[in-house]
Amino acid sequence: MPGHESSRSRGTTTGRSEEALADPEPRIPRFSLAYMDRSTDPSADFYRYAAGTWVRENPVPADKSRWGGFDELLQRNFYVIRSILEQAAAAPDGPTDPVARQVGDLFASAMDTRRLEELGFEPLALDFARVEAVGSVEELYRVLAELHREGVDGFFESYVYPDKKASGVYAFYLDQGGLSLPDREYYLDPQFAQVLAAYRSHLDRSFRSLGDAPTDAAAAVEAVLGIETELAKASRTRTELRDEDKNYHRVTVAELAERHPATPWRQYLGDREVGGAPHVVVGQPEFFDALERLVTSRPLSDWKQYLRWQVLRCSAPFLHEAAEAEWFDFFHRTLAGQQEPEPRWKRAALVVDSCLGEALGKLYVDRAFPPEARVRMRELVDDLRAVFRDRLAGRDWMGEASRQRALAKFARFTPKVGHPEKYRDYSSVRIDRGEYLGNIRRARAFEVHRQAVRVGQPVDRTEWGMTPPTVNAYFSPVLNEIVFPAGILQPPFFDVTMDDAVNYGGIGAVIGHEITHGYDDQGRKFDADGNLNDWWTEEDAREFERRARQVVEEYSQFQPLPGLSLNGELTLGENIADLGGLSIAYEALQRRLAQEPARRRTVDGLSPEQRFFLSWAQVWRQNCREPETRRRVVIDPHSPGPFRARGAAENLDAFFEAFGIRPGSPMWRPKERRVAIW
Repeated sequence: MPGHESSRSRGTTTGRSEEALADPEPRIPRFSLAYMDRSTDPSADFYRYAAGTWVRENPVPADKSRWGGFDELLQRNFYVIRSILEQAAAAPDGPTDPVARQVGDLFASAMDTRRLEELGFEPLALDFARVEAVGSVEELYRVLAELHREGVDGFFESYVYPDKKASGVYAFYLDQGGLSLPDREYYLDPQFAQVLAAYRSHLDRSFRSLGDAPTDAAAAVEAVLGIETELAKASRTRTELRDEDKNYHRVTVAELAERHPATPWRQYLGDREVGGAPHVVVGQPEFFDALERLVTSRPLSDWKQYLRWQVLRCSAPFLHEAAEAEWFDFFHRTLAGQQEPEPRWKRAALVVDSCLGEALGKLYVDRAFPPEARVRMRELVDDLRAVFRDRLAGRDWMGEASRQRALAKFARFTPKVGHPEKYRDYSSVRIDRGEYLGNIRRARAFEVHRQAVRVGQPVDRTEWGMTPPTVNAYFSPVLNEIVFPAGILQPPFFDVTMDDAVNYGGIGAVIGHEITHGYDDQGRKFDADGNLNDWWTEEDAREFERRARQVVEEYSQFQPLPGLSLNGELTLGENIADLGGLSIAYEALQRRLAQEPARRRTVDGLSPEQRFFLSWAQVWRQNCREPETRRRVVIDPHSPGPFRARGAAENLDAFFEAFGIRPGSPMWRPKERRVAIW
């Protein structure tokens, strides 16, 4: 997440450019009958029936690896954000508003390509010098801590988060990491052999671009690949990482140091500003055992090349054109199939959002988020909450003891809508129009420091984990809250111009999805206080797991590409949330229509029930390039859009009734195979 007193030294942005003025405003991606393929029988292929015309007429753009309803909304957000950023960066002396000035200066530094070409690799000179000077393991970890403070990856992941077994205070976490490819499988699974070969070539070109002789570059490549492959072997799979209990090990600093005597943990933690922490939470102890063996067995020179690579990899997108192009060619074109980069202003906007997200968010909310949208969203949340509360009270497979604890947890559930009540203050972060990478590093260091000094302190429950323009939402198990940024509260999810059925099938189901996360296969492990604590009776836990196993089996049968099946274990939590969210939203719609019969109406020849399921399916309209599909099947806990559209619906009796789907039809799922958890 993001991280300013500004200094203005140079700039190239003088106002809305001719290119910007020529950009057409993106269409509003609202629910539309024009997206449907009416030639398809809904009982044969409901997803194609609901969104087939859109899928056919909207191929993935050259500058994207995936294209869908989320992306269309994001483009509209960018249209607004671009105007904000260009206006903030335009005035020679900057806006009088310090927030706008800071945001504008960062955007200007990103857009000043002439300055980036002048600098070349110069912004990395200090980092490379620090790495080159390393002469011991202690010095290696000292430099590692310095790089971690500035957002450069390497060795492992470290971060601050509420303690999952004492959720009222912040803890410091150590997790496996250190890989440059998307997942361990890219190093170990033969299906990615060609990608690994391309990675080797990319590493070689990258080291040569720094001036390495061919033999030196080749040695550096072998060092990086050797280290990362061993780290991959020591890493847990994505499915194993989903188990909250098995990935939580609280240890004292003394215990950590005793287990790894060759690793200067006390020094590292002190350099990370958490030296006073009484304990840390280690996610995967065996990974850190393997890391220590690797550090002590491989030459120090190999680790210096590895760190040198991490510096370059994490910085290349913010350097001169040749460095950025080489980085894009592998990490986007090869890994995701993206044919060309997004426009520079858009890449810059994403950086501003990641570095100064709540500053940009304040400007975005002031311009694009009407207060009445917040009011309507809260009404929808209340509708969904009422249904879910009744579900908890009435599920016949759950015993009374577990039910009462579930209700007690839900009584403490809270929603956040739109934006924080108080925005983060970035005024201490220096932004210089001539130092793009420096600005990013300082913003990241600000955020790392802000987090580190809170270890052991009470958790701030007012904070947000997403910025206001974000097109997404989330559930926090430790805070027992759902969060909906302003960015997602627009079509196709939320549309004040549409009937109830469309909104309940869109944002209503998303609200239900996030609520259900509190009771999915991992969320259910957290109690009313947000702590990992087994509050289920053995009998009820077994019954939940039996039903969850049905979900795993159902989704494991879906194939986004021939021979490539979904990982039902990896996607289980999201699939349970989809099942619960859609079912809860449907019941909430029915209650609303029963309370206000005048709102029940047929629109364009479609009943509210039909429009509800069509809205849900159209939210997940999507086209995706094959490399990106393969990448996401490995790393993404969400099922691909087409299977989200149909998977949840196929388990609801109302879906079959709405479209007259009968036994023998391709979409038919027998009642005994329909899963009902929440």
